[in-house]
Amino acid sequence: MDPNSLSASGVRTAGLRPAGSRRLFIDSATDIAYAARALAMGAVTATAFGNFYVIISRPAVETVRRVNMIKGRPVAQVGSITTEASQIPSMFDWFMLPARLAEDRVRGLMEVLYGLGPFGFRGPAAAHVPDHLTQLDQGIRTTQVIAPGSRCPSNALFARAVAEVGAQLLYITSANRSRHVTGAVEEPAHWQALGIAADFVQVPDLVIIEHRDEKAARAAYPAFAPTSVTLLSFHAPRGLASGRPVLTIDRHGSLPIGAVRRVVERFGFDVELGPHAQRRLQVRGYATEMGR
Repeated sequence: MDPNSLSASGVRTAGLRPAGSRRLFIDSATDIAYAARALAMGAVTATAFGNFYVIISRPAVETVRRVNMIKGRPVAQVGSITTEASQIPSMFDWFMLPARLAEDRVRGLMEVLYGLGPFGFRGPAAAHVPDHLTQLDQGIRTTQVIAPGSRCPSNALFARAVAEVGAQLLYITSANRSRHVTGAVEEPAHWQALGIAADFVQVPDLVIIEHRDEKAARAAYPAFAPTSVTLLSFHAPRGLASGRPVLTIDRHGSLPIGAVRRVVERFGFDVELGPHAQRRLQVRGYATEMGR
C-alpha cells in the first residue's frame, strides 16, 4: 500500500505487513520512507530500537493522548521524546543547567553514553518542547530524551520522520500495554515484533518496522538487556560527594548501573539511584521465541 493513500488518521490493516503484502525492516531505506510517511499522516509506529522496540508517533497532544489510551495509560500521562541524533542537544535548555555542572562535560557524557547504545537523558527542557512532553521537577521544567545509540539504523527513521512531520521531535514510549490494563506489577517492553502485533491487534493504523534479525540485534548490544533504557537525570544534582556533583539515575533499565557509573566518573560526576530506580526493569519473557 502506498502511504500517500492513507487517510488523515493513517488507518490501514493492523500487523507487520503493509497491505498484508510484506514486512517492513529498519535496514531498508524504502521501508523507512514508508514508515516515516505513515507516521506523519498519523499512524502509530512501532520500530526497532537498539536491541528491542519502541512506539513513536507525531508529538501533537491529541496523538500522544491517543497512544496513551491505546496502551491503557492515563490519557494525560506525560510522554518522552526522541529525535535525530544531531538534534538531541537542542532538546535541552543549557542556560538552565545548574552552575555546578559544566555544559561541555555533560554534553561529553551524553555523547559517550549515546555511543554505547540505547539510553535516556533527562534535563531542563528547551522552550520549543511542548508542555505535554515535559514535567516539573523541583521547579524545573524537564524533558526525557530516549535515544537508540549511534549505531542503530532507527536513527535514519527518526531523521526522515521529523522531516516528514515538520517538527523537531517525536513522541516515544515503550512498546507494550500498560500495567494499568494488564494488572501486572510491571509490563516490560517488547523485543519481538510479533509480540507487539499481538498486543495491539485492535489498532487499525499500526505500522511495525522490524529488526531484520532480532537475535543479531540483541547480540549487537551484549552489555544491554533488551528492555527500556536506563535514564540519567542531570537537571538537579543532589549536591557534592567527594567534591563531585551527583547525578540521578531515574530508571535502572537496559544498561547496568556499574557501566553507567564507570562512564559518569570519567567526567567528574557521581551517580545515585532515584526512588524509581531501586529495582532494575524486567526483561519480557515469551512462551516461545517468535523472533528470527
